[in-house]
Amino acid sequence: MSELEHPQPQFRRKNWQSLDGQWRFMFDDQNLGTEKNWASGLPKDAQTIIVPYAYETEQSGIHDEVSHRYVWYQREIEYQKDRKLTSTILNFGGIDYISTIYLNNEQVGTHQGGYTRFAFDITKYLHEGSNQLVIKVEDNNDTTQPRGKQRWRKENYECWYVQTTGIWKSVWLEKIPGNQRISNFKVTPSMDLKTIDIELETKTSAVNNYLANEVRAVIRYQGQVINSVQSPLTSTGCQFEMSVEQRDEPFPWSIKAWTPEQPNLYDLELTLINKVEIEDQVQTYFGMRRIDIKGQEILLSGHRLYQKLVLHQNYWPKSGLTPTGISEITNDIHLIKAMGYNGIRLHQSIADPRLLFLADKLGLLVWSEMAATYQFNNRAMSNYSQEWTDIVKQNYNHPAIITWVPFNESWGIGSVETDEKQQSFVNSIYYLTKAYDNMRPVITNDGWEHTISDILTLHDYELSGEKFLARYQDFTKLTSDDYQPNNDRFAFANHYHYQGQPILVTEFGGISFKQDHGWGYGMQAESEVDFFKRFATIHQAIKKIPFIQGYCYTQLTDVQQETNGLLTIDRKPKVSIQRVKEINDQD
Repeated sequence: MSELEHPQPQFRRKNWQSLDGQWRFMFDDQNLGTEKNWASGLPKDAQTIIVPYAYETEQSGIHDEVSHRYVWYQREIEYQKDRKLTSTILNFGGIDYISTIYLNNEQVGTHQGGYTRFAFDITKYLHEGSNQLVIKVEDNNDTTQPRGKQRWRKENYECWYVQTTGIWKSVWLEKIPGNQRISNFKVTPSMDLKTIDIELETKTSAVNNYLANEVRAVIRYQGQVINSVQSPLTSTGCQFEMSVEQRDEPFPWSIKAWTPEQPNLYDLELTLINKVEIEDQVQTYFGMRRIDIKGQEILLSGHRLYQKLVLHQNYWPKSGLTPTGISEITNDIHLIKAMGYNGIRLHQSIADPRLLFLADKLGLLVWSEMAATYQFNNRAMSNYSQEWTDIVKQNYNHPAIITWVPFNESWGIGSVETDEKQQSFVNSIYYLTKAYDNMRPVITNDGWEHTISDILTLHDYELSGEKFLARYQDFTKLTSDDYQPNNDRFAFANHYHYQGQPILVTEFGGISFKQDHGWGYGMQAESEVDFFKRFATIHQAIKKIPFIQGYCYTQLTDVQQETNGLLTIDRKPKVSIQRVKEINDQD
């Protein structure tokens, strides 16, 4: 099967089986399922649901938008022993929020976090023939869990939408030859040295009699082997370096850099070997590129990068946060690039892995943003910190991701302007992110009230280009400690000051039409002519300000009651795509 068919294109094993499709499903509003031993099988009156769509969506076959705290899933897994493939891994792309996994009435494990993937080795729980997989999920309206744009009230309001509960990303099985597997790998490119550094992590099953003693790594470009190395391996992993430079005839070259215009990707094969026997093998890829900040400019592999981003929330009309197919994602990227944007700010959610894969493959810059909590206390800090750490680790290898955005508009850190405890928390996330990834910029609080931040980002929904230009053209005034650019918010939190960072306007526009019957920012446009008059003048104002290094327009599509998209939620253009491109392309 192709990369696009795999639910995790950057972490592919050859032998895998999708578990998406029909499952049995039950609401458990009284939380009696555990007491009644639903782990051994759901009641006869269980409904049918289509995984991986949340029960709130039409695509799931249930379409109940009421919040249910406890839900259960069940399906059968057929298993036959294989002398060559001895271990079976059960993978989950995403379950919101706390999940407990049972196989044949035995608890396999638990996981907390709605936006991260996880896996269990289930070999010891399986028997020949039919096996019963049951999952219990708890997801409530707790504002200490990372929610993003999911509502915690009974009804939608402002820019918060129907919640997402339970399985909302793919589920799949993988079979591997041994009992030691690759659990994670970190590929760090060096443009200067023309190398990659690989940090490999492994896990073993309960019986560790035969472990791999080395890893073999092979780099290919367009099918041609560039380099192959073997490195010693311990029971937990290893770290080694590989050259990416090709010097041999008949195809000598230096390195092929990844850029939005030329998104060159190298294939990488990682194999765990026990003497001559293969324990595990994973197919992946990487891109060679470097991100730097030089004064007020952002550089991509040494070249100034002016970013023209569009805000993307990844909602779909019948399936919520889950796309129904790869063609939907591909179409989005083609539309984005056709409108003259070179990137997206993924807003308050962690995208389908296939979107990130296509961004890598087709050349689309990505700002990866965390889903916010909406309280600040010890529990919220713990929930947030663990999930954000996992997200950075899981998505590190995507060359398209060029910026991390842990916080947005002080959501979940509502007193960060003055509260030193909240400032300390935000700074701890900044340093934690930089410790794992010291290359990408980190924006601590997109929009305003920044603490330590690699970029100063501002949100401003002023629809008059003249007023916008007047507000921002005075650089000294804009970056002073006592200036509030918009919304009565300071650019920096108390005790923090402008340090010469690049400046971007990362939310603006949000223009809706009067006939859309939803809401946008400012007075709604009467016609397409009226829309473009505003759209053009605010873009022109931003481009006239020499120290602004890019922008992010709100937004790509309508989302439920929020109707300020360039496209409807079912991806129909509301305005001329060509005219949007012309305005984005203007100097």
